[in-house]
Amino acid sequence: MMHFAMRAALVLAVAAVAGQAQGPERAPVPGTPRPFRVPQHRTFTMKNGMRVTLIHYGSVPKAVVSLSLSTGVVDEPSFGPGVASLTADMLLQGTVARTAQQVSREAADLGGRIDVGTGAVSTSIGGEALSEHVPRFISLLSDVVRHPALDPAGFARVRQNAIRALAITLQNAGDQARQRWRSLIFPDHPFGQPYSNEKTLAALQLGHVRNFYDDNLGAARAHLYVSGVFDDQVVERAARDAFSDWKAGTPPSVRPPAAVARRQLSLVDRPSAPQSTIWIGLPVIDPSHADFVKFEVTDALLGGSFGSRITSNIREDKGYTYSPFSTIWRRKGASYWVESADVTTKDTGASLTEILAEIERLRGAEPAVDELEGIKRYVVGLFTIQNSSRSGMVGQLEYMNEHGLGESFLSNYVGSVLRVSPSDVQAMARAHLDPARMTIAVVGDRALVEPQLAPFRPIVP
Repeated sequence: MMHFAMRAALVLAVAAVAGQAQGPERAPVPGTPRPFRVPQHRTFTMKNGMRVTLIHYGSVPKAVVSLSLSTGVVDEPSFGPGVASLTADMLLQGTVARTAQQVSREAADLGGRIDVGTGAVSTSIGGEALSEHVPRFISLLSDVVRHPALDPAGFARVRQNAIRALAITLQNAGDQARQRWRSLIFPDHPFGQPYSNEKTLAALQLGHVRNFYDDNLGAARAHLYVSGVFDDQVVERAARDAFSDWKAGTPPSVRPPAAVARRQLSLVDRPSAPQSTIWIGLPVIDPSHADFVKFEVTDALLGGSFGSRITSNIREDKGYTYSPFSTIWRRKGASYWVESADVTTKDTGASLTEILAEIERLRGAEPAVDELEGIKRYVVGLFTIQNSSRSGMVGQLEYMNEHGLGESFLSNYVGSVLRVSPSDVQAMARAHLDPARMTIAVVGDRALVEPQLAPFRPIVP
C-alpha cells in the first residue's frame, strides 16, 4: 500500500501540473468565520466574596488552575513602586508549613509548576496540573497564597533579584521610552511609573511587603479559574475546602488616573545610539465602550498588524524600521493607543512625519473594502488563537470580568468584527486618534535627533 505522505505528495504534484497547464487560478475564497462558542462554564461565589469559575475545555487530562487577585501596580504607594511585584514574588519563597523547594517539588509531582505574575491591576498565581491532581493543586495553591512565610531571607533574595532584573530592563531603549511616555500621560498615578528604580527597591523593607499583603490580598479580591478536564463536583468541593474560611479583606481599590491627552514631546538622551525609539499615542476608550470593537479593527488596520498601513509605509516602503507596531493598552478607565518603533537615527523625524500622515489619511478617507476585509479576518483569526487553549480561555474570561462585558461578549465578538464598515473605521480615527492630542517620547542621540523633533513640539502660546 502506498504510504499516505507519498500519496499526498503525488496528489499535490498532479494538481500543480494541472494548474500550470490550465493557467493561473485564483485562490479559493475563504469561508465566513463562524461565531465563537463559549465552552461550558459556571461561576459561584463563596460567603467571603471569593468567586470560582469552572470551565470545561478540551479532552487532554489536564487543567489550568489560576487565582486572579485584583491588586497590582494600581495599589502601590507613591513612595514604593515595585512593592506589588516584590509581594507577588515572595509568595513563591515558601509558606509557614512548606519551604520554597517543597512547594516546587510538590507542584511538579502534581504534573505542573506554580508561577506568579503582577500587572497593572491584577496579580495571577497558578499553573497546570494533571486532571486527577487538580484538588491537591488547589490545596497547595491555597497554602502558597494564604500562608506565605514572608521571611527576611526570602525577601533579601527577591529584592536582590528584582534590582538585577531592573538594571537589565532599563538598559533597553524600548523600556526607557515606555517609562518616560507613561509618566507623561499618567502623572501622579502608579500607572505613570511602570518600572521602579534601584534606590527605591533598595529602600523597601520586608515590613512594606507585609503591609501590602495585608492590605490587598484577601478573598474579596480573589477569583479562582479552573479550565480543562476535571470532575466538576470534586473541584468545587476542593475550592470550598481550601478557600471558604479565607478572610474577605478589603474590596478592590478604584483609582482611575487623570490621563493627559495633549501634545507633549520628551527626548531621552542615548548618546551614539544607532537607532531612536519612538512612542507616540494618547488615552482612548476602554473595552466597556460600545464602539471598542470598531476601534480594535481600526488599530489593526492602522498599525496593529503586519499588513497595517504604518508598517507598510515606514518598514516596507521607506525602510526606516524593522518592527513598528501599534497596540491598545486595555485597562478600565485608563486605556491608551500607542505606536512604537525603533527607527534609524537619521530618519527619526521622517518616521514621525509618516506615522502622523497615515493617521491623518485614515481620518480623511474611508479605507477600501478589500483592505478592511483582510484586516477583519486577521482580527477574527487572532481572537480564535487566543481562545485555543486552556489558559487562553482563562485569559478571555478574566478580560470579560475585568471590564464587565457580560456573557454575550465572547459569543458575539466575531459578528461584531465582521460588521465593522469602512465608515466605522474612519469615524473611529476621527473621534479617537487626534494627532494634536498625542504625546511623543523619543529615546535617541540628542545631538542628532533634537533638530529633527522641532516640528513636532507643542506650540506654546
